[in-house]
Amino acid sequence: MMKRSISVCPKFEKAFQILGKKWNGLIIEVLLGGETHFSTISSAIPELSDRMLSARLRELEEMGIIERIVDTGYPVQVTYRLTEMGSESKPILEEVHNWANRWYAEHSPEKKETK
Repeated sequence: MMKRSISVCPKFEKAFQILGKKWNGLIIEVLLGGETHFSTISSAIPELSDRMLSARLRELEEMGIIERIVDTGYPVQVTYRLTEMGSESKPILEEVHNWANRWYAEHSPEKKETK
């Protein structure tokens, strides 16, 4: 059998590094619901520590995926929202949902036990 040489597109690789990094997809998923506060994101992903959430939010902001909005009124309010680049991930995440619903529903251990 002859081995093929396969080259991965660097842009594709970068996209997977962003979306595949632990917690990033879930954070983006929460922000697809609209602009929100740190505490809302934290509550939506209880397994994610506040320290790690802060780090991931900074990284996603640096990559241009999210924006941090500071309202300097009293009290100061900080919210996060997706940029246009981040919002364009919506169809990708919807397809991941479809894939997960199909394959994890059909192949889950709970389903196998009931057969």
